[in-house]
Amino acid sequence: MADFHKCAIVGCGFVGSSIAFSLLESGIFREMILIDINQEKAQGEAMDLGDSIPFTKPMEIAAGSWQDLKGAGIIIIAAGANQKPGESRVDLVHKNLQIFREMIPKITKYNQDGILLIVSNPVDILTYAALRYSGFSKEHVFGSGTVLDTARLKYLLGKKLSLDPRVVHAFIIGEHGDSELPVWSSANISGIDLKDYCAATGDALKDSDLKDLYREVRDSAYQIIQKKGATYYGIASSCRRICESVVRDEHSILPVSIFIDGHYGLSDICMGVPAILSSKGVERVLDIPLNKEEQKLLLQSASAVQKILHEDCY
Repeated sequence: MADFHKCAIVGCGFVGSSIAFSLLESGIFREMILIDINQEKAQGEAMDLGDSIPFTKPMEIAAGSWQDLKGAGIIIIAAGANQKPGESRVDLVHKNLQIFREMIPKITKYNQDGILLIVSNPVDILTYAALRYSGFSKEHVFGSGTVLDTARLKYLLGKKLSLDPRVVHAFIIGEHGDSELPVWSSANISGIDLKDYCAATGDALKDSDLKDLYREVRDSAYQIIQKKGATYYGIASSCRRICESVVRDEHSILPVSIFIDGHYGLSDICMGVPAILSSKGVERVLDIPLNKEEQKLLLQSASAVQKILHEDCY
């Protein structure tokens, strides 16, 4: 029986350790297990994180082994090779698929009831691989998808309009990568259509402005990696938000990477699209309205992902 008071993080690099700290701060779990191929690294992270517990909420944090995954409600997979400067997320596929082939059976040996949350890149490919290798239901395997990309869009659009990004509602969907796309047709400011809001306030947003915003979102990770070597704070917060929705049974809508079969005219693929998340995992995939150009771009994004799937996962 899965216990949503217990989580596990597999992979204690920059991303995994940042996720652990964000979840510690959230207080939504009472027990956290850290697993890494470098056991001393996992132990050191557990000790360091433990020093924060007096300032947060009670939690048991420990480095563990595969058998300690028993009972974990959510298993977060952040293990894999890191994206290097000049390297695309897709370039990582061969190295990380091999890691997943060896790792997923070790996880499922001790846990068949929990939820697998995939964070490692390329997240869409690895979510599909985890689903296939684990034998779990499609509701219990999903990736961080375009949750972070969507957050970047909300932040940048809010900055452009001098608004709190929390009142900005717009999705990035598709591949978490170069072919992702913004859904401008349903973008709104607290329920007010984006174009209507701009008309009412006199904040002009030209097509060129929208294209610039999208490019900045799409290329953000490359810029961060070039400047500091890795991205980890944003994805840690994204992971925390996903976990909150599941553990608290919030029924929140987030664009996670999920198995799509029949939605948007697509099948047999994992990509970031809006879904309702609850204690059941993925409760429902949502077909949000897309205009013709957005539908075309989504199909192109799917084609890019499926090409890799057919070359590397079959």
